[in-house]
Amino acid sequence: MSNPLKFAIVGTGWRSEFYLRVARASPERLEVVAVVANSDAAADRVGQAWGVPVVRTLDEALAHQPEFVVAAVSWPSMPSVVTQLVELGARVLAETPPAPTAEGLRGLWNAVGSSGRVQVAEQYMLMPGHAARLAVVRSGAIGTATAVEVASTHLYHATSIMRSFLGAGFDETVVNARTFSAPQADPLTFDGWVEDPTPQPRTTTIATLDFGDGRRGLYDFVDNQWWNPLLARRIVIRGSLGEIVDDTVTRLTDEGVVVSPISYRRTGVDMNLEGNEVVSASFEGRIVYRNPWIGTRLSEDDIAVASFLEETGRWARGEGPGPYSLADACQDHLLGLAIEESARSRTDVRTNKEVWA
Repeated sequence: MSNPLKFAIVGTGWRSEFYLRVARASPERLEVVAVVANSDAAADRVGQAWGVPVVRTLDEALAHQPEFVVAAVSWPSMPSVVTQLVELGARVLAETPPAPTAEGLRGLWNAVGSSGRVQVAEQYMLMPGHAARLAVVRSGAIGTATAVEVASTHLYHATSIMRSFLGAGFDETVVNARTFSAPQADPLTFDGWVEDPTPQPRTTTIATLDFGDGRRGLYDFVDNQWWNPLLARRIVIRGSLGEIVDDTVTRLTDEGVVVSPISYRRTGVDMNLEGNEVVSASFEGRIVYRNPWIGTRLSEDDIAVASFLEETGRWARGEGPGPYSLADACQDHLLGLAIEESARSRTDVRTNKEVWA
């Protein structure tokens, strides 16, 4: 007998559809019991498109007895919505970032940090590639991780990736960032394919983050890099005994220098009729990642979102740890804000140890 994790969603924007989509793909494990809409038009649209109960207030949503509530609202609205939900006794999964500014982060922490009722939806480390790399790093294959270079996503997402691989906590960090402008074709955006992909000026932000104890991050992000199919996504994790470059691991062993791939088993290729999804990842003869959502045909990002929802549900039920704490989310956004500030001022920015540390 299935016992799906039940959750409500506050908000009807494009991020809300991520949660609705993965719940529809696996109804025996995830169930949306209510969506809170702020207008009749939004309520009608979501109700018709997704066939879920749509309500207009937080109290009405909680009457459907969700085990946790996803706050997928605008940046300015997030602290207020999260605080209201905690005051109403709900467990909350807030979208990133949990507040727009450093002062907002501190205010939100002072309001709800001690409640233990808030997690934040930072799913990147549950994507198959990053999860596989993290397993390789934690195996000790490249020794102690000392540096991470990320060229794929922006600000708080990138700093989360860095801190996860490095095991960096909440200590002072020195950030140095600069921006550069150059022509770049940008044929695909959030709104779809563009009619005229003629190269236009696009900004690249490059930053170094000194986490202390010899650990550093290198941030490299181009405007719209998430969507632009002309720009590769790259990651390097350097350790004391080798490094991982994307899915290639070079390391020192007793027998000498060994180069090994992280290999993915994907179905639906050529004559394979098992479906169309990533099944597992392996490294040197052992499985380092298994897709927990086989049969759903979810994209890799949706796999991460579904996994995050399930981990949040287990946390809400008292069956496991929280997947990504409010403290971690505050720290990562603080570092993202420091990147932006350093780029503007063209000087080093030092973050201090904050209240959530």
